[in-house]
Amino acid sequence: MGRPPPPPPPTAPLTPGLLVVQPLRKKHCAACRRGPLSLLVLEEGRPRCLGCADLGHLLFLPRGDTALTRRAREESTLSAVVVRFSRRRGRYERQGLLVEEAALARAEERCLADAEARRRRRARDARRRAAQDVRFTEAFAAEIRRLFPGCPAGRAHDIAAHASARGSGRVGRSAAGRALSEGAVLCAVRASVRHLDTPYDRLLMEKVARHEARRLTADAVESVLRAWREEREEREEDGVRRAA
Repeated sequence: MGRPPPPPPPTAPLTPGLLVVQPLRKKHCAACRRGPLSLLVLEEGRPRCLGCADLGHLLFLPRGDTALTRRAREESTLSAVVVRFSRRRGRYERQGLLVEEAALARAEERCLADAEARRRRRARDARRRAAQDVRFTEAFAAEIRRLFPGCPAGRAHDIAAHASARGSGRVGRSAAGRALSEGAVLCAVRASVRHLDTPYDRLLMEKVARHEARRLTADAVESVLRAWREEREEREEDGVRRAA
């Protein structure tokens, strides 16, 4: 059996305006029979080509350049949002805009006029984010060293940098990681130990199931973590004795 067809596109566009669809399957215009269509408009549930929908004079502007997209929409009297159904995410997603040719030309002129200012702003923002990332990585590494004093300083920094890489989706970028919660830090350290200090990766390469590979290496992981914790426990015991 083939894949089921995608659901009909949303009746309310993702942004105000007309809605145009990039179909996943071959479609032909119900009016002029032209096709297969790369873009179509649904009218009363039936596909129409852009020509029959009176949108054939518009140009497609792919998503990606936020400033150009915003300005082209502002300049264009008539525009349409282009969407395509994502089977993986189960929803329609924006692909770009259809705008008037003259409007796109005016938008490009406006972008060129302030391109240098926007470039400098992007550079400033990139430096600011880089500085934030450095500070956060240092804080994450410091928390690793606090919880695991026996962890070498260089290793703690490497774990922190890996876990907190921007855009990685790893535990350091989660809400718990940003808050430096003990659970998030432990998760990052345990993952590093599993990959670098046990035969876990070799087991995966040998087609051992992931959950079984974790079970087989669990004792080795805990042994390393226990050794890295011992210095902290000794310091806490010394503090209790001194207080007594």
